[in-house]
Amino acid sequence: MSGRPQERARFWRHPAVPEVDLLKARYVTHRFSRHVHEGYAIGIILDGVEEFEYRGDLHRAAAGEVVLVNPDSVHTGQAGVDGGWAYRMLYPSVAAVGEVAAELGLPKGTPYFPEQVVRDPEVAALMARAHQATERGDDLAASTLTRTLFGRLLARYAVPRPAVTLSPEGRRAVRQAMEVLHERLTDPPALDDLARMVGARPFPLLRAFKAATGLPPHAYLNSLRVRQARHLLRSGVRPADVAAEVGFTDQAHLNRHFKRVVGVPPAAYQRTAGTYKKR
Repeated sequence: MSGRPQERARFWRHPAVPEVDLLKARYVTHRFSRHVHEGYAIGIILDGVEEFEYRGDLHRAAAGEVVLVNPDSVHTGQAGVDGGWAYRMLYPSVAAVGEVAAELGLPKGTPYFPEQVVRDPEVAALMARAHQATERGDDLAASTLTRTLFGRLLARYAVPRPAVTLSPEGRRAVRQAMEVLHERLTDPPALDDLARMVGARPFPLLRAFKAATGLPPHAYLNSLRVRQARHLLRSGVRPADVAAEVGFTDQAHLNRHFKRVVGVPPAAYQRTAGTYKKR
């Protein structure tokens, strides 16, 4: 019998920290595909090593280190050692972090973390306490510690988000192409048709789209589908019905993409992320 640790993952939400998804997991063989989050991904490694690609660079985060992933930033995730890694993650929305940034008087705009792995024992301990407070159902501690955590991270590590260097024509074409993909989630056009719809040529559009989002249009579309699937699952739509509503061919197709991005299957996500019960 192998002594390899067992994989496990649990998502939840806490009413005292709105607009924040929470995850506690251990992964050994699971690999996150290239994906983006609508908000931030902030976590602490409890054990082992997580290895992840982020905007073309390879990072390794070991026990005690803090991981900071910015919104709409392409990244992966996989074990960096044979035993995998365990971590606690928070996924706050841009609005949740922006509200704290405004209270601190930071410059307007989306806060940005230029360092993806930091070793800060004080912040790591604060993050663990905040996360554990949500797990216990302690409303006051969860809300106080989470807000304090975001403030500490912003004060120590955030800078204004850098601008993407694209021509005005390229920015316009990408913005319009993204709008088309949002509107045609279940019936996306081919690349040539998409380029025609936004007044661009296929290859320049593809190049500008990847520069702006980090993903080609088809991968960006799948990330949109998974994002919408999460919203539907939280609202109570059955996993069997979600696949068709977001444009996946069947439930197996949804399951495969969803787990590669979220880390758990749709049904498991729905069981814990849709509602919260005190223990």
